[in-house]
Amino acid sequence: MSRREIPVLVSDAADLPVSDASPPRRVVIIGSGPAGYTAGLYAARAELAPVILAGSGFDPDIGLPGGQLMLTTDVENYPGFPEGVTGPELMDLFRRQAERFGAEVHNVDADGVDFGSRPFTVRAGEESWSADSVIVATGARARWLGLPSETAFLNRGVSACATCDGALYRGREMAVVGGGDTAMEEALFLTRFASTVHVIHRRDELRASRIMAARAMKNPKIRFEWDSVVEEVLGDEDGVTGLRLANVRSGDTSELAVGALFIAIGHVPNTEIFGDVLELDPHGYIRVDPGATTTSVEGVFACGDVMDPTYRQAVTAAGTGCMAAIACERWLAEHE
Repeated sequence: MSRREIPVLVSDAADLPVSDASPPRRVVIIGSGPAGYTAGLYAARAELAPVILAGSGFDPDIGLPGGQLMLTTDVENYPGFPEGVTGPELMDLFRRQAERFGAEVHNVDADGVDFGSRPFTVRAGEESWSADSVIVATGARARWLGLPSETAFLNRGVSACATCDGALYRGREMAVVGGGDTAMEEALFLTRFASTVHVIHRRDELRASRIMAARAMKNPKIRFEWDSVVEEVLGDEDGVTGLRLANVRSGDTSELAVGALFIAIGHVPNTEIFGDVLELDPHGYIRVDPGATTTSVEGVFACGDVMDPTYRQAVTAAGTGCMAAIACERWLAEHE
């Protein structure tokens, strides 16, 4: 990866925003979730006094402070919780542990960065922070259908993660929306728990790779609803009971009885403010060196779902948060 060489220079205080006239922070972490809070924990224990810009509230374009787990009712696959834990509770524990060791958490949304010279600048509305190094942990967000009924049944039968939530609906018929590799992977995974998995696709052929499509087609538990879109999610106080489908060719509508709906139409990394300053892959994820968290700008590191289009799990995000903090601490030590 080509890396932008940035001179090790400190701008005069007069050239910085008023709030940055004080000495720069050793590290500013943009984002929270398992990656950001783990990076904050490790950085704090290394006595780097990290600042975490965790986010301010729910935004459909960037998600929630604490990441996608804030939209997950039950987390049963995070190590150390044999009885399971709710997503918000787990993220609260992450945050409290980071704060215990001195991480400074601000509930604000970063909306601009300047990585053109050191110290770097991170802006959030009228506030800004000067930083010797930056760790990006802004995560990714699932693409949703945009239906009011979809939002109404979120975590009550509607999910964007089969690995996270599939086992919660064991024995029921389930549905997956999508036609790519991710949708086929989700559908195949769900066959472990579902009596039948219905794949709903707006076209009459899949976009998935040939091998993934063949696996799904051969699985006796998977049925395909071709040329169809979800018009409405149906349910009651106990959760999802079915879907109203519309055929895009004929316009006919029908109802499909299912106990869970999984949206698998892709994820969007939260990298809008980094597009001109960090190297991104064709899908918008931050490029990092293989097996590392270093980005195209020296002194800027990335961790979690914002740089991981493959696994997208809390435990892997936390692992890369640890990697980013250790790499950052070593880099700062080398540039004292």
